[in-house]
Amino acid sequence: MGRAGALGFAREGAKVVAADIVEDAVAKTVEMVKAAGGEAIFVPTDVSQAEQVAGMVERAVSTYGRLDCAFNNAGIEGDFAPLAELSEQTVQRLLAVNLLGAWLCMKYEIKQMLAQGVGGAIVNTSSVSGLMGTPMLGMYSATKAGVHLAAKTAAIEYGKYGIRVNCICPGMIMTPMLQRAIDISPLDQTRAPMQRFGTPEEIAEAAAWLCSDAASYVTGAALPVDGGLIA
Repeated sequence: MGRAGALGFAREGAKVVAADIVEDAVAKTVEMVKAAGGEAIFVPTDVSQAEQVAGMVERAVSTYGRLDCAFNNAGIEGDFAPLAELSEQTVQRLLAVNLLGAWLCMKYEIKQMLAQGVGGAIVNTSSVSGLMGTPMLGMYSATKAGVHLAAKTAAIEYGKYGIRVNCICPGMIMTPMLQRAIDISPLDQTRAPMQRFGTPEEIAEAAAWLCSDAASYVTGAALPVDGGLIA
């Protein structure tokens, strides 16, 4: 979804800063953006580390002069296991990447947008699992619920400064994360009313819309992009 987001934002004219802990993957994403005629750089970043997140934002501003929008998409699923069988190490990593990471990104992005004084837009990737209980993904669900509630709070606190903060809640999107889940327990794509899995590109389109002026009066939203799964 991050790669699709980088490509989608670039198609809309954005100058892209692609950040990830997996340097080879993010470098490939930047190559793909440039091959399609876009402009991008990559910044190796572990979102659970404050100094790296701050450096990512600083690099964006030093390269392009400002920060107008952000798509905070980093996330892990942890182990597929009942709640009482999860290890403390697994839960700590989930909290560090999914929840602390989203907060750190918002923290430094908001500070930069406040300094610019002209507003901005932030989109976090939550999950439909953050809107309902999900067996075998209990603490993943908890972190994703935290992400969208933190975003709602940020929307309230910073709306008066013209900063919009929203969440996308993907359903069953065909990504490596979903494939790992399928490998453990087959998922029926007909569970969603649209009777198919979603694509990363469909998430990217939603993120780009929420960051655009077309969504200028949308903030504090948790938008399901799930083919009707939770309807």
